[in-house]
Formats: sequence, C-alpha cells, structure tokens
Amino acid sequence: MNAKQSLLITLLCVFSTLSNAQVDTDKSKLALGISTGYNRGFGVQLSATLLKPLESLPVQVRFGIGVTKLNPGNSADARRIFINNATNGVPEEKARAYDYRLDFMVNSNFLEAESSQIVFGPRYSGFKANFKYVGGNEDFDVTSKQFGVGLGAESQFKMNDKLNLLAAIGLDYFFNHTLKGHDTSYSPDDDNVNARNDNTNNNIEFTYEDANEAIKQPSLMPRVLIGLVYKL
Repeated sequence: MNAKQSLLITLLCVFSTLSNAQVDTDKSKLALGISTGYNRGFGVQLSATLLKPLESLPVQVRFGIGVTKLNPGNSADARRIFINNATNGVPEEKARAYDYRLDFMVNSNFLEAESSQIVFGPRYSGFKANFKYVGGNEDFDVTSKQFGVGLGAESQFKMNDKLNLLAAIGLDYFFNHTLKGHDTSYSPDDDNVNARNDNTNNNIEFTYEDANEAIKQPSLMPRVLIGLVYKL
C-alpha cells in the first residue's frame, strides 16, 4: 500500500467517524466551556470541545479563544526604546493578549473525577501594550504576534447530566517575535527598523534584548483556571 492509498483510507475513516457522530444524537458529541483565572494575569477563555472525534481513541479535541489582562512592561523604557528620550508627562499603561489554542486532550486517571485529561497543543497570541503620557503628547502601542506550545492537566467534576465543573492548570510558552511600536520594530535577529539610540550608553542603538526586557510580551504563561463545561 503506497502513501496516497494510506492517506485516502485515513480520510475515509475520519469522514465516516464524523458522519456517525452527526447521526448519533443519544450521546454528547460537543461541549462548550467558559473558564477564568490566572494566566500571568486575569484571563477569560471560551472553548468548544469535540468529545468523541474518534470513537476508538480516548482523545478529545478542543479549540479555545481567550483574552488576558497583562503587565505591559516599563513605560519609561518603552518610550526611550520606541519613541524618544523625553521624560515629560504622567505615564498610563495597559496591555492585553488574545490567545488562540488547539488542545489535544488525552484521558488520564491521575485524579478521581468525572474525567481527567493531559492537555497539550499549539498556541497563537496577539499582544498589544499601550503607553500614554498625559501632558507629554505621546500615546502609542507596542504589538507582537507569537506562536507557542502548551502543556497542562485538568479535571471535570459532574454537577448534573449536562454540566461539569472544570479545574485546570498548565504552562504555555510563546516564542520571541518582532516587537512593533510607532515607526520602530525590533526583531529577535536584530534586523531592526528605526532603532532608537540609548543616550545613557554612548548613543548605541537599542537591541531586541532591550526591547524585550522593557515590554512584557507573552513568554512563559502559567495558567490556573476554573470554569464550567456544558455538554450539548
């Protein structure tokens, strides 16, 4: 059997499984969830889970989207690295990250509950920090787009036939990516655009390391969440 034949058989099996899932209305095939808690800041996540994408395997597949309020970083350094060396104005700062995640959930019995899973999968984050200097005529964003990976464990505790209580812990890691702000950007390979000069260090250009230290874009993101899961 060649590779094309193997791929065709695999696709037919997946299609057959999905078709059977649509016909079988006696068992829950989809669950919707909402959770909140700590994600290196306060976060909220919505999710949709395919409970039995493959009947023969104890694996669930979940897509989630979340938003987290984060520490944006050092406002004084952000201004120097992305704008100029001015110091006037009262700084106001805020940041948030939207994260998108695909989870593969493998059944486990590490905890006695309605269900327990080991969770892992790819991640994507859209981060934006805003720095405003009241009285200083400066208001700018610093943004980044990052891919990442995550690993965690979670359990669900039955509340009734349709509703479960969710408890989850995990750790996501996002890879460094270009930081953009105003007309300046800093890249991990230091192929930077309009890099500013450090007037406290012989006017040497700032580097990506400087920008990444000043701006707290997602990197290691520990998660401790609690939520609800409703089976359709």
